[in-house]
Amino acid sequence: MMEAAEFRPWSDLPPELLGLVLKRLPSLADRVRLRAVCHPWRSNSRLQTLPLPFPWLTLPDGTLLGIPSGEIHHISLPEGACCQGSIDNLLFLMHNDGVCYLMNPFSKTRLQLRKLAKVWKREIYDPEPRINPIFYNLVVPFPLDSSPCSLLAALIMDDGNWGTLCISQSPIVTDSFRDDKHPAKLLCSVAFFDGKLYGLGGFDQLFIFELDKDLGISSMECIIDSMGELGGIPQSLSEEKAYMIRRYLVECGDRLLMVKRWIHPIARSTSDDFFEHNRTVALGVFEADLGTDPAGWRTVNDLDGHALFLGQHSSKSLRAGECSGYQEDCIYFMCDYSWPKHSANPLRDAGVYNIRNQTFMPLMSGTAAVPPHHAGQWRPTWFFPPEAV
Repeated sequence: MMEAAEFRPWSDLPPELLGLVLKRLPSLADRVRLRAVCHPWRSNSRLQTLPLPFPWLTLPDGTLLGIPSGEIHHISLPEGACCQGSIDNLLFLMHNDGVCYLMNPFSKTRLQLRKLAKVWKREIYDPEPRINPIFYNLVVPFPLDSSPCSLLAALIMDDGNWGTLCISQSPIVTDSFRDDKHPAKLLCSVAFFDGKLYGLGGFDQLFIFELDKDLGISSMECIIDSMGELGGIPQSLSEEKAYMIRRYLVECGDRLLMVKRWIHPIARSTSDDFFEHNRTVALGVFEADLGTDPAGWRTVNDLDGHALFLGQHSSKSLRAGECSGYQEDCIYFMCDYSWPKHSANPLRDAGVYNIRNQTFMPLMSGTAAVPPHHAGQWRPTWFFPPEAV
């Protein structure tokens, strides 16, 4: 009996042990390989409640990079579609004719966003050939998987540094907002928090938007007008140097956070790519204290056990304990600030920042192969594949 038990086939592995193995695999690709071993493993794996796998990162050439394994994933998309952003497990795709939609690349289900680009162009009073969208920042108040008719807000920033805020409820854009005489032109990020839509200004201002019953933007109010005593650069940085600053607005648990990112060139670039040698040198996190009068920003020294994935096109926070391989109180970031014509490799300035001890770590381990740079039109964004593929 003992000898027979020692040589039982791997397909007889008890489901509870199979579940323990799956929970230690942060990569979706590794989970798929495990399921492919045999039919019992595949069927038993479907019975497991697993933490979310690690997200993928879109690359300029239209492929996706698995983190932290470094594997390149090729997915089939409609011909002529170009990724301009994402929301969770949906890619925001756009065609040359302006047709755009959100699509799950695995199930191929689509959520139409009719002519979002044309709505943006309609708001430009004096269009010039140089005015083109730089990025689309997409946010929703509820996950689209559970509420496909949910609102969607899209902040479209152009190369004139003007922002157009569009409100959409599938399948049409219901309203848009652009005022050249208003601080809205300085909007750099938007987020839903507690069911309300907020916008972040380029000078650390926080705005709240009121929507009427027809989902039109009825008003825009500035509720935080400055950083106050928290302004300035971090103590670790030199005041004699020049820094590029990027700002991100993101809901994190029961807090609305602004993340400020200081970027500095580590060497003078002689190439045509102005951003080639830029590197992130500091990150600061601030909470919008909406319970005081007036409201203001306050410094945050932890993420309450969350992991934060930062991106101009879409940012997301998840409780690290509920996900596989995530580090709590850490911010994952990429190179997302390059102009479209440069088509920067998102790994060029990518890393993990621990907010507690204020240290930086590589986004990928030293053993993972870094893919070569390939030019393309895709914009860098986080993509969260579904647990089961």
